[in-house]
Amino acid sequence: MTRRRLAAAAAIVDDLGAPRLLLSARRSRPSHLAGRWEFPGGKVDPGETPTEALHRELREELGVAVELGDEIVGPDHGAWIITDRHVMRLWFARVTAGEPQPLVEHDELTWLDAGRWLDVPWLDADGRIVAEVARPGAPAAGAPPPPPGAAAPGGPAAGGPRGAGRPGGAAAAGAA
Repeated sequence: MTRRRLAAAAAIVDDLGAPRLLLSARRSRPSHLAGRWEFPGGKVDPGETPTEALHRELREELGVAVELGDEIVGPDHGAWIITDRHVMRLWFARVTAGEPQPLVEHDELTWLDAGRWLDVPWLDADGRIVAEVARPGAPAAGAPPPPPGAAAPGGPAAGGPRGAGRPGGAAAAGAA
């Protein structure tokens, strides 16, 4: 059996305690992945820890610094098998510096409102993670599930072309 290469990625949200918005990144390459959406992140280089790699990748891909929240533990020995050659560890994260921009491998970013997290065509492997995190009753960012009868925020998917800006800013409100 071939050992899978480790990748680290982030589910970037507006609030680690009670996330309403999730940042998604549209791939621009390679051609068989172009137009599909994913969690930003990338491969862990030799000598790096997964979280060091994640911070590096987010600086390179989006131009941001983040605070990491809880890890989204996967069903595959704590990780998520994403291809026959790669396994991914994933953390909730919140932007602490910079404005997310699609600098490398992406041509668009968008903030998705709660209840609309599955509205973009995710890469197959990332889609199953989004479905799990968005599942009613699933703890988000390590927070306890909402009390019974609590309404989930709704509304159209937020964001705009290319950069996504910060949640609550003009791009997040749908303004161009």
